[in-house]
Amino acid sequence: MIPSPIHKVLSTFHKHRVRALLMGGQACVLYGGAEFSRDTDFAILADPANLARLQRALRELQARCIAVPPLEPRHLRRGHAVHFRCGAAGCRGLRVDLMARLRGLPAFSVLWRRRKTWKLGAHLRVAGLALPDLVRAKKTQRDKDWPMIRRLIEADYFANSGSPRPGQVRFWLREARSPEILRELAGRYPALFQQAASRRNLPGRGQGSWLAWEKALRREEDGERARDRAYWRPLRRELEALRRKVSLGGGAGGSWPPQTCPRPSTLPAPRLDGCPLPQGDS
Repeated sequence: MIPSPIHKVLSTFHKHRVRALLMGGQACVLYGGAEFSRDTDFAILADPANLARLQRALRELQARCIAVPPLEPRHLRRGHAVHFRCGAAGCRGLRVDLMARLRGLPAFSVLWRRRKTWKLGAHLRVAGLALPDLVRAKKTQRDKDWPMIRRLIEADYFANSGSPRPGQVRFWLREARSPEILRELAGRYPALFQQAASRRNLPGRGQGSWLAWEKALRREEDGERARDRAYWRPLRRELEALRRKVSLGGGAGGSWPPQTCPRPSTLPAPRLDGCPLPQGDS
């Protein structure tokens, strides 16, 4: 069940035809991996036309940018998240986080082609990251994301293991965090499992103690956490520089804090195709 404040944000984005993909905790709710989320996270298309539609939606939601950076293409191209808090009746206090570039994932156009769509109520359709993309996006340094990855894959596996679609078995073998599921897959798909185990440095079929499996999965997780820290290190330095500029009264590309964001017509057109995006580790 979608809480009404989140439903209001989703319906407002839908009304203004904002091209955005739900991700984060609320997407995990819709995939059955979580029961509750306090905010809404979106991957957005950062072109001028979509930013104009987004601007109209944010104005209707009375959303205020609450932290650096402001919503500008140059910050979105770099991979920064932009944070808003809604002030309109029905969603007051709800946070909305926006990104255009995600570590380890391809351009928005690719994510949009393989999106998942949910029907919420009679008239609302919501697009979100495909499950493999959501799992990839959740591979962060944050402690809370790794149990969520495990629950997402378990929910998908238990719902579909009886008759998996093409590609699902490879997805489970590539991403599963549960020794129980991996061992079961090893028995059902030994050749595919051996390929995945070699790539992931997991114990072979019928090999290794339970502790050995847990250690191998932890090593894999630690590697992803380290890569995420390295990815965010320069971005954090940029945020600190922006905060210092704001604290000294220099603003952040305009008055601060902005009510919503600068009008897209006043901004340089983004060139996401000119900014190579990191590819997944597969």
